[in-house]
Amino acid sequence: MDIVIRLDDCFHSDLESLSDKEKSIYKQAFNDATYTHTDFKQDVLSVLKGQYGSAVKVGDKAIAIDANGSRRKSDVIVATQFRRYRKFQSISDTHYVEGICFFNAAGERIANYPKQHSANLTAKHQAASKWLKPMARVFKNMRTRLVQDGYIKAGIAPSYYIEGLLYNVPNEKLTTSYQESVANTLNWYLQEASKTDLVCANEQYYLLRDGYRTCWRQASCDAFIEAAVKFWNDE
Repeated sequence: MDIVIRLDDCFHSDLESLSDKEKSIYKQAFNDATYTHTDFKQDVLSVLKGQYGSAVKVGDKAIAIDANGSRRKSDVIVATQFRRYRKFQSISDTHYVEGICFFNAAGERIANYPKQHSANLTAKHQAASKWLKPMARVFKNMRTRLVQDGYIKAGIAPSYYIEGLLYNVPNEKLTTSYQESVANTLNWYLQEASKTDLVCANEQYYLLRDGYRTCWRQASCDAFIEAAVKFWNDE
């Protein structure tokens, strides 16, 4: 179970799409926050440890809470609001895409857009005759089996990117049976997909790019697909 705890009293921004003039106006409009993401994460961690004790463990990106009895294992993302600005003429004349951001153990910022991700996948699910969500479960289960059987290493195919990959599959490839949909998806990726044009389900970033924390490494995606094909043919 993934849980996001977001602080809205401050925010981080992506200003890359702004002109130099707009960046200057932005910097004049806001002051640096005195209560930062680091402070917020420490406060959240303190509360969680007070409640769950040694079950709380700090990972690279998330705070894990181990399962216990009826309680499921949870990963807690401590985030702040994130704004990807498209326009900044004044404090009252702006346009931005709102998401969240958090930092890994190395201090690298990771931005995400969970609301857009969820809304776009829901729309795709409806447009694909409600085959997207079942196929996401199939491919995630297949990923688990591929790891268990040694076809791929753990971590190569995160669920987030599998959902992103399926978001790009043409609706007509997701048909009336699990078997056809799996085969169509694999063949589409291998034979038809314009891989450099694929986008994440949030439509804010490209899906396949090397060197970006918001993107899936091309080699990792290829390895997942190749292993899935081999598993499919072997079975």
